[in-house]
This record gives sequence, structure tokens and C-alpha cells, in this order.
Amino acid sequence: MRVISGTARGTRLAALPGEEITRPTVDRVKEGMFSAVQFLLAGARVLDLFAGSGQLGIEALSRGAARCVFIDSSREACAVVRQNLKAAGLFEKASVAETAAEMYLAACRERFDLVLLDPPYRQGTVAALLPAVAAVTAPGGTVLAETEHGASLPERCGTLTLKKQYKYGTVALARYEADAEF
Repeated sequence: MRVISGTARGTRLAALPGEEITRPTVDRVKEGMFSAVQFLLAGARVLDLFAGSGQLGIEALSRGAARCVFIDSSREACAVVRQNLKAAGLFEKASVAETAAEMYLAACRERFDLVLLDPPYRQGTVAALLPAVAAVTAPGGTVLAETEHGASLPERCGTLTLKKQYKYGTVALARYEADAEF
């Protein structure tokens, strides 16, 4: 696993062993994600929910995002995120919190230009969290949600509208955009 592009390009990132705690996003899915938002990253405020190794948020920072908040409920995952941020030279642009996504979203008063949502598959987590994610997405912001192919997702949720879905084998990527004004 490595950073694909930007200032930290080529940096190797650590991951937790096994897939019961994290499931790293494969490079072709990650490249597709960031191709979809490449013009939105400069100066963006990013939220990486279910951060795992932190690879998605680190990729956003490497490509020009101003800052990223990494959220994961696993202490081990948060330690790996911090290690990877240091390896990529991006630690100063980030904050890492060990907490459940639901709890963070309920207490969050900040708005984000880009929300990266990559929860465990087959649990309906994306659909369940979308109302809370909508509340922290800035006007005109984007949400990229990685799910298993065939996951049931709403066309609209609060201020978010499903704009496009991409398929990469068994992985699906949904791009939601927030209303420009609300």
C-alpha cells in the first residue's frame, strides 16, 4: 500500500494485519476516488471516517487538502494512522481521534468539503450514517462512500444527492454532493 500521487507520492504505508480491523482500499479504487474529486482537493477540509490505515485521508493531504480529521474506533488503527502520517510528512495537517464514527458525527460542529466514508461492508453503515454525514458536509461538499457492490443507498439524504456510482469488481463507490446552499 502506497500513496499514489502528490507530495507524498510513493510513500509506503503500514496497515494492520488481517482484515477484521481494516480493509485497505485497492489502488484502482483509490485512483478512481481521487480522479472524481481531483479539482476539489486544493485547500479542502477532509474527514476520513473509518480511517483504518489512514490511506484515503493521507492521499487527500498529499494531493493538496489543507487538513484532515481521521476517525477510527480502533486504538491500533489510530496508532497506524499516526505512524503513516509521520512517514508521509503530513502529521501537522492532521488530527486523529479514537472514537466511533456515530459519536464523532453527533458531537461535530465542523463542516468538511470532502468526507471519505469506508466502513465495514454488509452492515448498512453508509446508509445509516448518511443523515449525520450530511450534517457535517459543507455546502457544495462531496461525500465518497465505498461499499460492496449491490449495497442499497438512498438517492437523496438531507442535503446530499447521489450523483454517480462507480463499480470496481465487488466494490462500489458512491459520490454524493451537498446542496450548494442550505
